Amino acid sequence: MKKAAIATLLGTALLLSACVPQGKEASAPKEEAGHGNHGGGASEAPKSGEVVTSFKLTPEKPQARNDTPLTIQITDKNNKPVENFDITHEKKLHLIVVSKDLSFFNHIHPDYKGGGRFDITTQFPVGGDYKLIADFVPTGQGAVTQTQWISVQGDAPAAAAIEPESELVKTIDGKEVTLAIDHLMAGMDANLTFTIRDAASKQPVTNLQPYLGAVGHVVILSADAEQYLHVHPMEEKASGPDAKFMTKFPKSGVYKLWGQFQHEGKVFTVPFVVKLP
Repeated sequence: MKKAAIATLLGTALLLSACVPQGKEASAPKEEAGHGNHGGGASEAPKSGEVVTSFKLTPEKPQARNDTPLTIQITDKNNKPVENFDITHEKKLHLIVVSKDLSFFNHIHPDYKGGGRFDITTQFPVGGDYKLIADFVPTGQGAVTQTQWISVQGDAPAAAAIEPESELVKTIDGKEVTLAIDHLMAGMDANLTFTIRDAASKQPVTNLQPYLGAVGHVVILSADAEQYLHVHPMEEKASGPDAKFMTKFPKSGVYKLWGQFQHEGKVFTVPFVVKLP
């Protein structure tokens, strides 16, 4: 994690489509098929099934817009708690929450309570299916990404279309953000450059602040939310206007990217949708 590098974690497991019953552990969470820029290559990634992550929501069928306690319990294959975790970009565990149509995105950090247990209280904006993505590094092992689908009660709007964008320019919180990608091909190293300017003056923003110890972070999901990449910058101490990343898209298809940056004390998130031939 101290140096930006690409580490892809491949795994297959049973995909759970229902919420974890209250008071019971999840069985066989899905181990995500892609993981980018998460380690220096010194330690080996755990084999599939060596680490088990369970997600417990209270109540078992959470209601949209209500505070919902969530417990994440991490054990080894013998059901013993995993006690120690590396701090990766200032946190022991990164939790990504996305709606099924990828219109909702949240990057949060549960508190570690010891004994492999992480707790957080969060909210889901509307009813429907959401994917929970736990991203962590057990000490002495490689990066682990394990996930589960949950169902949230409440009115569910029509799914938003995930359409590739022909122009990769967005205005967010007074910033104009342009994304340039070279080698937009599956299986090839791709350079992602976010260029950030003041939306009104068009002047470059050169005083980006560190967010989780780096100039920015990028989360990438395929349209079906099965391919996951968490990418860290090539130059962590950069301050703008450019923030550069490198990753490798695992296969062709449509992907949604969220770039996260901090300026003047406020974190802003910029989404883009691209298509790989």
